[in-house]
Amino acid sequence: MKNQKLGLISVVSTGVGLVIATSCMLSLCQGASQIGTFFIVSIVIACGLNMLTAASLAELNALMPALTGGLAQYTLAGLGPFVTLVSMVGGYLICNSLTAPVEGTMFAFAMQEITGLPVPAPVFSVSLTVLLIIANLLGVDMFAKVQNVVAVLLIGSMILLGIIGVLGMGTGKEVVQPFTANDSNLLDGITMSAAAFWLFIGVEFIIPISKDVKNAKRNIPLGMFLSLGIICVIQIVLVLGIHHYVSWDALRESSSPHILYGLHLLGGFGKVWIGIVAVLAAVSTQNSVINSIPKICYGMSKMNMLPEIFQKTNRHGAPSAGILIYGTVIIFIEGSGLASTDGVSFLILTASVFWMVSYIISHVNVLVLRRRMPKAPRNFKIPFGPVLPLIGIAGTAYMIFHISSDPAQRMQIWMVTGGIFLFLAFYAAVWIKKRMKLPMFRAVSLEQVMAMEHPLYYKLRKKQREQRP
Repeated sequence: MKNQKLGLISVVSTGVGLVIATSCMLSLCQGASQIGTFFIVSIVIACGLNMLTAASLAELNALMPALTGGLAQYTLAGLGPFVTLVSMVGGYLICNSLTAPVEGTMFAFAMQEITGLPVPAPVFSVSLTVLLIIANLLGVDMFAKVQNVVAVLLIGSMILLGIIGVLGMGTGKEVVQPFTANDSNLLDGITMSAAAFWLFIGVEFIIPISKDVKNAKRNIPLGMFLSLGIICVIQIVLVLGIHHYVSWDALRESSSPHILYGLHLLGGFGKVWIGIVAVLAAVSTQNSVINSIPKICYGMSKMNMLPEIFQKTNRHGAPSAGILIYGTVIIFIEGSGLASTDGVSFLILTASVFWMVSYIISHVNVLVLRRRMPKAPRNFKIPFGPVLPLIGIAGTAYMIFHISSDPAQRMQIWMVTGGIFLFLAFYAAVWIKKRMKLPMFRAVSLEQVMAMEHPLYYKLRKKQREQRP
């Protein structure tokens, strides 16, 4: 493991690979169908706010480097165990347990579209997940090999498909239509930034692999910013390409608008090509999630915030228990048919709220830890004092408030997320009182949080617990 270090390319591949998912392609097309090219404004705003979050996370990582739990450990040191459990279990474990199977299901539908074989969708999705579980159990080197190849093919294909559309080089008939849809304006572009937020979610999963990264001080923040910038350019080019070849009305009515774009752009070949892109996106996303979530669980288990089983690793250094447990959850949901393309938009927006809350907390952590430890060494620090974190908090809160343009759907999303947060609050209170035995809202010292990374800390804590009367 010590010799298998990831370079900047692997870091960017992880960031881009996790963020660009099939569901992102769906969200991009749905957003463009509603307001046309004004959705580019939404994309730029969402990218900017996610870059602010990446900057906050980079500063936290600089203050507390090489922590496997990432945001969980930052929040434990900043706001205490209660906020940590609620935000991490809700914002990461629950969200990814729901959205990763959706990616697998969309992969299965793309495979059915490409091959034309009468194979049930769960066979494709479960097979993919099993292969990626095996790859990640073989350690960080195998993860990097899979991720780098897939990311290069994915990025290259999406850029080419966008450029062909922008330059009018497709074999299909170009569409003459206004740049905007539904009489939209600039304000709509700002409001729709919540829908574009999903296009950039997840770049922070680079943080848990920081131990395996060469020159992490430079490559972690740079990798996050480059990932977001590359994704932003890709999405903008695709919106402009779509404008030339698919009418906004047809895009809005299609259940697979990204497949429709490929068909209108290059005919049957384009349909297969973008289907392959959807397959690559699903592979890349699931590979990144299966690699990163178990590492977060590993770090949280060290803090006694999850069961001890998540600390089990194999001879390759991979968190094998977490990979197998999390992979089994994904396989169960895929095999049961609970994940489907029906209601994907609602699921994406609901998951976005959880993620947005965790991003707000990352900004708050920066402000709290700056006030508590102003002179602590940080090799990366967000400039302009508290201004940028506060802008990040305000902008993300605005997107939560405008999470959907449909008032009824917006209220449903708030009710679902509110109900889950109430359940998580109850769970966190019981777990902290019975298992952690810590004050719920008292921050744990930075030294203690970092000490939790050492394997002797866990052994000593277990020995002390056994010696108690």
